[in-house]
Amino acid sequence: MKPVTSTSIVVVCLLTAVSMVFLAGGGTRGLRAQSPVQITSGDYRLSGPYTHNNLTVFLVHGKDQTTRTFLTLQEALAQKKVRVYETKEVNELAIRNFSDENVYVQAGDIVRGGEQDRMISMDFIVPPKSGRMPIEAFCVESGRWNKRGNEEPAVFSSSENGVASKEIKLAAKSAKSQEEVWETVKVAQDKLGRNVGGSVQDRASASSLELSVENPKVKQTSAGYLKALSGILRNKSDVIGYVFAINGKVNSADVYASHALFAKLWPKLIKASSVEAVAEIQKGLDHPAVTDETVKAFLAESERATASTKDVTAHVRLVTREDDKNAFYETQDRTQQDSFVHRNYIRKQ
Repeated sequence: MKPVTSTSIVVVCLLTAVSMVFLAGGGTRGLRAQSPVQITSGDYRLSGPYTHNNLTVFLVHGKDQTTRTFLTLQEALAQKKVRVYETKEVNELAIRNFSDENVYVQAGDIVRGGEQDRMISMDFIVPPKSGRMPIEAFCVESGRWNKRGNEEPAVFSSSENGVASKEIKLAAKSAKSQEEVWETVKVAQDKLGRNVGGSVQDRASASSLELSVENPKVKQTSAGYLKALSGILRNKSDVIGYVFAINGKVNSADVYASHALFAKLWPKLIKASSVEAVAEIQKGLDHPAVTDETVKAFLAESERATASTKDVTAHVRLVTREDDKNAFYETQDRTQQDSFVHRNYIRKQ
């Protein structure tokens, strides 16, 4: 028998470590020091469907991937812990966090006020005591460039709503086109007007998506969806996201690194999905049921396209996977070993 040497021990330990990585499904990527566990849609569990009229929701269940907590933009603005500034640049605003907490800003969040209502164009983490930071945005109101009513033109007062149209999201996140954003806002307004029985354009600013979402007829029509679906998270502490379908077709999904963050965002998310469902009502038509298998296939397909990566800030990395059928956006926290914070899946067609 050959004597066991220190070199042999090292080799055996290294081979054992490599074997463990491959058994865990991590491949050679697992050899990077302290790399986070890679969670994919195959690790999710679905419940549902929960359906009201033409809107169907599946809940995504999974383990929390972080203990980090965030204020949402809506919370931070309401508590005056963050300020969003008008820069007089259509596609760039500025944000400052005065608090000791991290603030999570989501792509599609609408900020109201300034000299034009805007939508944030990509996810953003604003660190504590951040100082003033630039943040990318798109205008969702084409006909105004001045003070509106009692609103302050230099800052944005609130973020109560998110963009209620996957076409607007894709115009911003995929096409990155201001013209397309304006065009899709107009299309959404026209659809809502047809389905609620009258124009949803506001006299204060006819082109404002924010004011259209707050139109009394839109709120009245979407109230039934909210009553039926808002409470489906109750007593479900492991829900980290949702998938929704409209008119029998999968539309989008949002999945988060923790139940706590998703639960904070849920009222805003389901409100936007309900408004989008109202815009897409097709009276007198029956739609096929949406199955678990269809939803799982959508999530898995969205994760397969080749990835492109962009370092947004010292805190945020954006991973994009896109093909002709789907778009997938993963926001990673660079200060937390690139673990994901949010995943947005969109069915393009």
